[in-house]
Amino acid sequence: MKHTESYFPITATPFKKDNSYRELAPCKALQPYIRCYWGTEKPLIPEERDPLSKLVIPDTCADIIYNIDESANTVSGGFCGVNDCSFYTLEKEKTGHAVATFSIRFYAWSAYAFAGDSLRGTLNGYFRADFLFEWLDRMIRPKLLELRTLEEKAAFAEELLLKRLSDRKENRLVDSTVSYILDNRGSLEVADLAREFFISTRQLERLFHEYIGITPKKLSNLIRYQFLWRDIVCEPDFDLLNAVHKYGYTDQSHLLREFRKYHSMDIHRARTLAFQDVGNIQEARG
Repeated sequence: MKHTESYFPITATPFKKDNSYRELAPCKALQPYIRCYWGTEKPLIPEERDPLSKLVIPDTCADIIYNIDESANTVSGGFCGVNDCSFYTLEKEKTGHAVATFSIRFYAWSAYAFAGDSLRGTLNGYFRADFLFEWLDRMIRPKLLELRTLEEKAAFAEELLLKRLSDRKENRLVDSTVSYILDNRGSLEVADLAREFFISTRQLERLFHEYIGITPKKLSNLIRYQFLWRDIVCEPDFDLLNAVHKYGYTDQSHLLREFRKYHSMDIHRARTLAFQDVGNIQEARG
């Protein structure tokens, strides 16, 4: 599974770095499966948190998220399935407790490799961490109060995932289809995918629901949107007409309509938000 080497989905604010959100890259062996580990630098009390709601956009990923309440000595965790729409996070109740966050962000098509069951029905859903990842939750949850830094938490999680790698569950047809979608930057019709892999569209959709929790058409559209979004924020001379041709949109209206559908705002506002509070834009893009 090497298709993620050229695909790097990003958030709505990909250049923002502060003590409430930092990403760590996985080791080489896990890079095809895990986009990143992320979380807080340290436990934060509510007053230290950003008071504004944060935009979360579809990133073709699924997350296991833990909140570690050091004041109450408790750990709560959940699994967030793939999203096909953007939303704003809600401000949490101000308890005065010091809470740290740690998360494992899987690519949508690789979460099943480590899950205990099908991902069917997980689209836009939030579930208990032990619902699909009982083995991982059982081992990692008791350790999260002991591990102090984000690096320590990520290293422990990585150790567990590496041990599980030899027993991972995969489907070669699904894996090959995802690779083909990524190679074509999401600019494909389901019928083309089915013909390419000598399978009916209905059977292909059934497999995608089982292994990813989303239809191949929807995944293709989200991948195309993520490729587009990366160009928008990383290319200083981004050109709309070139993007229409590059990603197979019908016309400019089609591109703009689909971008707003997934991002909840137009390109100008989205780009402004992405570079908000970023000191050096050229350095960020580089």
